[in-house]
Amino acid sequence: MSSFKFTPENEVKFQEYVSRYPVIDSVMLPALWLVQEQEAWVSPEAMVYVADKLGKTPIQVYEVATFYTMFNLKPIGKHHIELCKTLSCMLCGSRDIKKYIKESIGIEPGQTSEDGLFHLSEVECLGACGGAPMFALDGIYHEKLTTQKVDELIKECKK
Repeated sequence: MSSFKFTPENEVKFQEYVSRYPVIDSVMLPALWLVQEQEAWVSPEAMVYVADKLGKTPIQVYEVATFYTMFNLKPIGKHHIELCKTLSCMLCGSRDIKKYIKESIGIEPGQTSEDGLFHLSEVECLGACGGAPMFALDGIYHEKLTTQKVDELIKECKK
């Protein structure tokens, strides 16, 4: 038996998705997103739970969860920094931002800070090339980054 369960609020959202999508397979991505919003990651137990709810095998859910990089498959820090690593951001200084994050927080892509506050991911284009370099911090875009702006954001998260 799975130890994961949707909160009552997320169960309502899940049932809404089921009623909205004509094919149950189409509910898998929103269901996994609900899991991640609830727990900040998608655990193996949550994948089994989603599989049971959708009438799928756990491996079918695992295949989807591991295909999409938007799903965290292990616990991450409280604040998730998703640094764009593609051309516009790289040309405009994302390497300097990455270096500054390493120096100031002590983490590299794929790592969580020792205090559990921050997790850094390098991601493909986030579609904000005009504001390069940029990252998403907890899903909120921050553009035209400088080390000073990054420092201000880090300090704000630590409050």
